[in-house]
Amino acid sequence: MAETTYEVELLNSNIAKFFTGVYNDFRAKAVSEYKFELEPLSYEEFVDAVEKNYMQCIVLKENDIPTAFLVYTTSISEGVELNIIHCLGTEDEVAKVKLLIEKFLEFTINERQSKVVSYPMIGHQSVFTADIAKYGFKYVGLAVLRFFMGNASSERILENMKLSEKTDDYKIVGYDPSYKDDAIRVIHEAFKDTQDALYDTRYKSVEGTTDIINKIVEEVYGEFLPEVTSVLLYKDTPVGFAFANVTGGKIANIPLVGIDKAHRGKGFSGHLLNRSIKTIVDWTKLGKRVFSEVNVTTETNNYKALKMYRRIGFREDFCYPQAYLVPKKK
Repeated sequence: MAETTYEVELLNSNIAKFFTGVYNDFRAKAVSEYKFELEPLSYEEFVDAVEKNYMQCIVLKENDIPTAFLVYTTSISEGVELNIIHCLGTEDEVAKVKLLIEKFLEFTINERQSKVVSYPMIGHQSVFTADIAKYGFKYVGLAVLRFFMGNASSERILENMKLSEKTDDYKIVGYDPSYKDDAIRVIHEAFKDTQDALYDTRYKSVEGTTDIINKIVEEVYGEFLPEVTSVLLYKDTPVGFAFANVTGGKIANIPLVGIDKAHRGKGFSGHLLNRSIKTIVDWTKLGKRVFSEVNVTTETNNYKALKMYRRIGFREDFCYPQAYLVPKKK
């Protein structure tokens, strides 16, 4: 029997001719095994995106046949984003992942002098945790929670939710573009010392937080929903935000919830989320805009946030390890 030989290199026109099989195997499993909310790009669209340098794809060839790949980007945020590792089958999977990771670290050595590597190990990828930990990756546990439209139990919990009392100095309103500077300030202060900032270092600076807020409101991360986004005003000054957008199709998302430190501990996050989720439920029931669900993500050890989301009617769907690799100076 001939010995198996492996080669690892960037996707190019020569490999692309034989890459269809392994990529389409990934597409077929994207929703079921990797928890994708939408189908990935078609093969032609994916190759075109790589050719335009929107992303990079490292391919592993087994006896000259592509059987695994790794996709990453370096231009969307201030970090290096490792998007997916996929192998055709599980035979010699550990060896293949090792070769892909090592080549990825080689190709990104310059970027990694100043940028964090972020890798959400969703679905089957969670089995790689012990293997990539050997390269210095650390982990934060994340939980995805969902509120399903039409779920009688969740809607009853939402409707009967007890909200904290608030004085007349406080109001809950929708988002207005004039609130952006306050949003940057509030979100930066709320997230700069959290676990989120470990794998998305943009939260640590005002400039980085500005990039995050801009990408939300300018619809880089999906369709922004200003009417659903809830803002807490204290004497007409914004001091809290629950952003809302559409990540795809009929799926709404709450990407950020933050309250100014001086106004925390008073139950205002519940007020913000209650308004946002009720707006989505009402829109769906009236046919103004139909959604199938709302989802949120939070740390698995953030018991306060988990309890709050359950009080609104959310239920945990799945958890995954968020891997990150801090910059390593020469």
